[in-house]
Amino acid sequence: MNSLSRYRRQENLESFGSNNQSKLLNSRVLIVGLGGLGIPVAQYLNAMGIGTLGLVENDRIELHNLQRQVLYTETDVGRAKLTVALEKLRIQNSNTELKPYPTFLTVENAIDIISDFDVVVDATDNFATRYLLNDACVIAKKPFIYGALHAFEGQVSVFNYKGGPTYRCLFPDVPKINEIPNCDVNGVLGVLPGIIGSLQVLEVVKVITGIGEALSGKLLLYDGMSQTTQKIRFEANAKNQEIDRLQDDYGFSGCETVAEITAEAFMALETPVQLIDVRTQKEYMENHMDNAIHIPIDELVQESSCLDFRYPVYFLCQSGKRSEAAVKLVQERHPDSVLISISGGMNEIASLCH
Repeated sequence: MNSLSRYRRQENLESFGSNNQSKLLNSRVLIVGLGGLGIPVAQYLNAMGIGTLGLVENDRIELHNLQRQVLYTETDVGRAKLTVALEKLRIQNSNTELKPYPTFLTVENAIDIISDFDVVVDATDNFATRYLLNDACVIAKKPFIYGALHAFEGQVSVFNYKGGPTYRCLFPDVPKINEIPNCDVNGVLGVLPGIIGSLQVLEVVKVITGIGEALSGKLLLYDGMSQTTQKIRFEANAKNQEIDRLQDDYGFSGCETVAEITAEAFMALETPVQLIDVRTQKEYMENHMDNAIHIPIDELVQESSCLDFRYPVYFLCQSGKRSEAAVKLVQERHPDSVLISISGGMNEIASLCH
């Protein structure tokens, strides 16, 4: 299709023009994650004429994704997100070169993947991957566009851009497991990823073309309930810009695996098991397994003395994410114990019971 007519509304902008459109067409942007944030980022960059889009994703589509991940439909449930995204992005713009990476970002592959691109977009949903992403971008000397969501609020910033601050300059330390908001408990309004993802796209365009003022050294805070924004300024810390190697381990969010059992296999167990429900009091009161012991994850360390580590301990939450974190948390203190996370959690158990 004729690219001249496709992008003419952008080229007709007096302060943009064909020169900046050419910069987009010659640029290479990597998107890490194709969830709530990654979808609007991929769709808009693809539509606006980015030359090459790299897509890092290894998850499958679940029904609860559809409320905010609007590229996917009911017929896509169970399919790989990357496969579906590639199909639909190719239909949207056949001129874009799409480079798929069917993997999660890891210490082993991060720098190799990132080095091939001009700009990196953080569309992840966990802290450990974000710190890995930051460090890899510092080493590879690539700017990265940050976005984060919580309930009705979002954040956007640009890190590692023209000598500006990095993610560690704003958030020096990885938070502890019990300090992290969990979307299973707090949720996120479906439209919010579209708003924050679109703001990330705007920052990508500014970084590539040089127009406007990028959010380097500034954290944009968006409050959807009041439709207000504010900016927090922060300074660069030179030591964070001198990272020259990745850490061996970035923590609990997927850089290492834990022992798991499917909900179906767990339900088929005949012998009595030690089952620990790590959800909140409210979640537990709404529904729970009859034989479950309730210990919220933020109380797990203090209350772990009531567990009998001579026998396997099974951990249960709403979706399986907090139970994974619980295994890692307890495993640090009891490395020889048998600790198992129930994948899919109460969501999957409920679907089996209906």
